[in-house]
Order: sequence, then structure tokens, then C-alpha cells
Amino acid sequence: MYEKHLMICGATGCLSSGSNLVEEALVEELEKHGIRDKYRLVMGGCPGFCEVGPIIVVYPDEVFYCRLKPKDMAELVEKHLLEGEIVERLLYKGPDVVVPARFYDTIPFYAKHKFNVLRTSGIIDPESIDEYIMRGGYRAFTRALSMEPLAICEEVKEAGLRGRGGAGFSTGLKWEFTNKAPGPKKYVVCNADEGDPGAFMDRSILEGDPHAILEGMLICGRAIGADEGYIYCRAEYPLAISRLKIAIRQAEEYGLLGKNILGYDFNFKMNIKEGAGAFVCGEETALLGSIEGKRGMPRPRPPFPAQSGLFGKPTTINNVETFANVPLIVKEGGVLEFAAIGTEGSKGTKVFALAGKVRNTGLCEVPMGITIREIIYDVGGGIKRGKEFKAVQAGGPSGGCIPAEQIDLPIDYDSLNKAGAIMGSGGLVVMDEGTCMVDLARYFLSFTQKESCGKCTPCREGTKRMLEILDRISEGAGVPEDLDTLDSLAASIKDSSLCGLGQTCPNPVLSTIRYFREEYEEHITDKFCRAGICKELFTYRIDQEKCTGCTACARVCPVDAIKGEKKEPHEIEQDLCTRCGSCVEKCRQDCILVVPQGREADVSN
Repeated sequence: MYEKHLMICGATGCLSSGSNLVEEALVEELEKHGIRDKYRLVMGGCPGFCEVGPIIVVYPDEVFYCRLKPKDMAELVEKHLLEGEIVERLLYKGPDVVVPARFYDTIPFYAKHKFNVLRTSGIIDPESIDEYIMRGGYRAFTRALSMEPLAICEEVKEAGLRGRGGAGFSTGLKWEFTNKAPGPKKYVVCNADEGDPGAFMDRSILEGDPHAILEGMLICGRAIGADEGYIYCRAEYPLAISRLKIAIRQAEEYGLLGKNILGYDFNFKMNIKEGAGAFVCGEETALLGSIEGKRGMPRPRPPFPAQSGLFGKPTTINNVETFANVPLIVKEGGVLEFAAIGTEGSKGTKVFALAGKVRNTGLCEVPMGITIREIIYDVGGGIKRGKEFKAVQAGGPSGGCIPAEQIDLPIDYDSLNKAGAIMGSGGLVVMDEGTCMVDLARYFLSFTQKESCGKCTPCREGTKRMLEILDRISEGAGVPEDLDTLDSLAASIKDSSLCGLGQTCPNPVLSTIRYFREEYEEHITDKFCRAGICKELFTYRIDQEKCTGCTACARVCPVDAIKGEKKEPHEIEQDLCTRCGSCVEKCRQDCILVVPQGREADVSN
């Protein structure tokens, strides 16, 4: 019997911040005091608040320690574990709390969360099937074994679960199509090829609760008549793959995978296929080709995978988060519970990866229909350094930008589509006034252009031409006709590309032109980038009246371009300046001016 459980965040985010070193230091301190056997240490899943990692939660005391360093472990052991005193300096602190916050329910970041998919992440040991079962795991699957397959499909339809991978198609309807497809051999495929920049939802779910994915796939297999499943996970997720392998082995040992599962006439084999990281393999037909050992390239549809998918057999493909929702629905009373959350057209919760210029980066699970304002200011804590919110990129490279004027837009499938974005897999990249929207569109288009498989001409050549135009505009060589050309090219690419990558890749360009056309026109007509990002269009100057000579800017300049005596106004040598922006970030008096090229003489230096 342990006196306390110490849940250490062992997800990739905290590991990159040194949580493994924190664990080692904690073990060392416990052994030094001879009390190692009194405490259970678990490297758990992601608790969501990546900004403040590494994290340790002490149970049953319910104390949330964050921003930990190995050197903090001596004090934590001596004061909390030995003397029963909470170490206040290790609690969460921020401008959004009056006193240090002790537990999840007192930390503002978690106030809007609704934990469904992430219900056990950071709570249980992800490498223990016993802990998953203890919290109701595999109960929905045992119920599904006693149900008629089409009845399972009907429950999932009735709950209103839509695919969490991007398009938002009805999950139950997709299962029904595969169920009714002829043939004795069918497959279940889990798409864990999470390729959007800034997205880490699926990875965190796999690392924190792998058995939930297995259970969801087993229920799907029962519903569609499949006896084999594949989890397609990119090889860049070694921790997720390791925990999946452990979960599969445990499920086989418990008779939850294999032949005649739990005495029913139902067999199921689970496989893992490691992907090489191609973004296009997130498209379901390219993913199938990769599993088959071919180059990952999209196939024409129809036939759809429900009719002819993996190895030519009927196949259901859903992403990680979709499968993680399934056990919640199929359990007793789960349909009504699930459908009670969200909006009329978008039921349940959605897991988002919140990144960019927001104070609280991390993973959040919120009800569908929550507004952008609530996500950014209530969950995200607002914009860094008190700057103004400008836009949010929803849906990754295939999504679109939503401007500040639409900050009260509800986040659901239909509202985002009307605004020119998509739900995607759940990436939200927040931008402030220092973001250049032309450069942002160029970045995302550059990503999708490089990731194009090249099979169809509209995507292969069209994205290259669009990128060339954006490069010209950002370099000051654009002409007014370029905007019409971008619109025309985008429409052609969307209408004629073979797969979803090509059909959606113009979205960042179209949405930024739609909402931030004036920035494009400034780049083209005035040869100016107001955000100070497109280096060919501006120079930096120091405001001589405001500069106090603190030398902060000079100390961070990588090329020693800033000259001046201490406590005297400084100057920038333009021949040396690379316009890297380090001085702007460091200057607290806002002395650095962004001056359009050709107008230097208008600004006193």
C-alpha cells in the first residue's frame, strides 16, 4: 500500500522540458531518505498545460506542481512528503490567479475544459491495462459484443459523432456503409498520421490513453464485421508507438484481442504500421497505399474505402480522437450523455492544440460551440506581452485564418466552414499584431507545396505558381493583378485536385486575402510590411527621442549592428543589420521603428 501517488507528466512535451530528469532526481531523493517504497511514481500522460511543464500531481492530496527542475525535488520530498507542507513556490502562479493555485479546479486554464477524450490522460498509468479497466475501460466493448452490428452503427449515428480528423463526416454512417459492403474480409484503420504544424492532439491521446483507441477500434470492428485493424502512426512518435505496443500485448494477454474474444464469435488482430512522416499520408487513400507497402499517393474516388479500401477490401478509417470517443457513446447511457454536449450539428467535445502568440499553450478539450474568445482568453490566458489579437489559423495548412472581428464565432464544423476555415484535426495557431498575414499564407502554402505527392497537375504545378507569386509579393515585386491571379489559381486547384490536400491547400491564401486584403495591397503598392517580417520591405530605425541607451537591443544583436554609448541614444548601422527582429523583441520602450523601404529620409534618426 502506497502512501501517495506521484503522477509525473511523461508525455513528449514535458519530456522535452526535462521531466525525465525530474523523475530521476525525485527517485534519488526518495532513496536518500529510505522511503522509495512508500510512494508510487508514474510517468503518465499529458495533463494538457504544456506551457508550465514539467508537471507533477500528488494524489490523494490533489496538489499540482509545475515548472519543475531537478533541484526542486529535495524541497518537495522534505517539505511535502515528509512534513506534509505544500511547497507554495512550486504551485501555479500567473496574472490570472490571486494566490498560487493548488489543483486543476483552481487553475483558470482548466475552467472551460470538459474532459471526455482526455478523461484519464494524466490520471492513470498509460502502460497499465488494469488501471484502464478499473476506470470502466472495455465495458463499452463488452456491451458491443452482445449487440447487433447495425445497432452499434445506429447508436454512433444517433449520438451525432462526426469524424475528428478534418472533414467531419458522420462516423456512424461511414461504419454503416462498410457494414453493408459485400465481402467476408474487412478492415479497421486508425489514422494517427498527425502532420499539421503545431498539432499534437492525437499524439497526446495515444501517449496518455492507448487502450481507449484499441477499445474504439474493437467496437468498430464488431460494428462493420472486421477481424483486423491497423494503426498508422508516424515514426516520429516513438513514445506513442511504444505505449501502443504495450497496450496491444496486454489486451492479447487478457483475451481482449485474438480469437473468440470473451467467448463470443468475434476475432480481431491489431497491427501497427509506422509511417515515414509524409503529410499526404494523412489523406485516407494515400494512407492505405502506404500500409500496403506502396508510395503514399491518393487514389481516385469512387470507389470509396468503405467499398474498396485496404488491399481492395471494405475498410473504415477514422482518426485517433474519433475512436477515443466511441467507448463513451457505446457504454450504457452514453448516447444521451454525448449528445447533450455541443451544438445541434456538432456534438461532443473537441481536443485542440493551442499554440502561437498565446500565454497558455497546450492541449485543451472543450465543448463544441465554445467561442474563439473563450479559447484564447479564458483557456489561453490572452495574448503574450499584452499585444492585440489579430487572427487564429484553424485547421492547420488546410484551414484558414479567422480575424479578430469574428472572435465571438462559435467553434463548430458549420461555423468554421462559413468563415473560410475548417475544423481539421484541431490545431489552433494564434497570431498577434506582429504577424504578417502574407508571410503566414506563404509559410503554409510552402509547407503543402513541399508535401504534395505530385500525382496530379493542379496541386503539383498550381501550388508552385501560387507560391512564386507570394514570394514576389513578400519581396516587393508584386503587382495588383497578382491578387486576381491567386484567386483564379486557388479556385482551379480546389476544383480539380485529386485529394483533400490539394483541394484545401489554397485555404490559407484565400482566407488571408478575404480578411486582410489591405496587407497584400500594402506589400504590392506601398512596398511595406507593417508587421516587420518581410525583410526586403522595411528597415529598422531607433527613435532618438525615446531611446534611453539601456543597451538591451545592442546586447542581443547577433551582428553588432547597434552602436552607441550607454545612457545615450543608439543607432543602427544599416549595412550590417539583417533585420532579424531580436532588437524589437528585447526593447521594452518600443524605440525600434519599422520604416518602409525608400522612406528612411522621412524618419529622423
